[in-house]
Amino acid sequence: MNSTIKARIEKIKNREVPEEYKRTKAGILPLEWDYCPLNKVSKKIKSKNHGKKIKKILTNSANEGIISQTEYFDKQIANNDNIEGYYVVNKCDFVYNPRISVSAPCGPINCYHGDKTGIMSPLYTVFSIDYQTIDLNYIEQYFASSYWHRYMKSVANYGVRSDRMNIADEDFFLLPLPLPHMPEQKKIAEILSTQDRVIELKEKLLAEKQQQKKYLMQQYLTGKKRLPGFTDEWLRVKLSEVLTETCKKNIGVDLTICSVSVQKGVVNQVEHLGRSFAANDTSNYNVVEYGDIVYTKSPTGLFPFGIIKQSQLCEIVAVSPLYGIFKPITYSIGYILNSYFEVSVNTNNYLKPIIQKGAKNTINITNETFLSGKLLLPMDEKEQTAIAEILSTADKEIELLKKDIEQEKLKKKSLMQLLLTGIVRVIND
Repeated sequence: MNSTIKARIEKIKNREVPEEYKRTKAGILPLEWDYCPLNKVSKKIKSKNHGKKIKKILTNSANEGIISQTEYFDKQIANNDNIEGYYVVNKCDFVYNPRISVSAPCGPINCYHGDKTGIMSPLYTVFSIDYQTIDLNYIEQYFASSYWHRYMKSVANYGVRSDRMNIADEDFFLLPLPLPHMPEQKKIAEILSTQDRVIELKEKLLAEKQQQKKYLMQQYLTGKKRLPGFTDEWLRVKLSEVLTETCKKNIGVDLTICSVSVQKGVVNQVEHLGRSFAANDTSNYNVVEYGDIVYTKSPTGLFPFGIIKQSQLCEIVAVSPLYGIFKPITYSIGYILNSYFEVSVNTNNYLKPIIQKGAKNTINITNETFLSGKLLLPMDEKEQTAIAEILSTADKEIELLKKDIEQEKLKKKSLMQLLLTGIVRVIND
């Protein structure tokens, strides 16, 4: 980044207008850029499905875009008696869904790329764009940007339903759009789309790596496939033969308080949840050391009987006294158990026969009972180590890819901040 651009960024951060820029309702923009409200370059679609002639019912998903309702939900949700009042959606029309989510905090706005005309619930806002003025790829990128979401938040309220944004049409269509000249729009869209493809390719590679690990687990965690040089019989043993309950408490040491999640395992509670949920006095919290197995006795998503994780944290930490903490006879057998219990079916099949559910869906199980179930496991320590190393290598590759993807997403976010505001010019700079 050259010194001119750095100076420009610094001025805009300080709310100053750099040379060859202007202050507008759409922010500080280059002098030759235009800006206008959305209604100047769009038209709300009011055509309804009269006579119920159109049968393709669409939905607008934050993660999957506009797809058929049956494809998204595996069934039709809409009542056929009501579809006459649904809006008609043609190729390259946009749809705003007011339902909010983590990935679309103001609700997703997506373009319909299907060739076959469909219909959309009247709860959605459907509109067309003047593509003589705006490049399709450019406006798709802008609608996904934090700037557009910021403008939406400024005119929205959440109303009665906390999962929906309430934005009046007159406010929605008055939201401002920055308009570079068409060649610059196309160049901006090209750069951002290229970054999207980089992310997409790496996410595809991640999916392949995850599938490879799944295959390894199916082979090596069941004894179906043996590693060369190992012939000792696997034994069906109680967990109490490979795990020992630990009873260390957080007395006088003031350890970092952690939670346990499906995806991240044992993780700093504040970093994971945004704040601490620990009691004021944590002296009765259980101590967790590197390699320990932690069992959370609470239902979580696909794990209705709780989750089982091995701590990969190098530091000694503490967790809720409601969790069971167990030390494996070897680190490797702990890693094997961690990998085995990553699969919800495995966890549920192990816990269901030995567990009782009490009032309010609480889980009644003692640590002794937890250890009473049996699993087929390798008892040769060298074989345990070899299997754990294979699974660990796969996990490290997956983790590196996840971090790489996050970096690419941050790069995309940075590019959007620079290009969609004209801070960096793709033609003149």
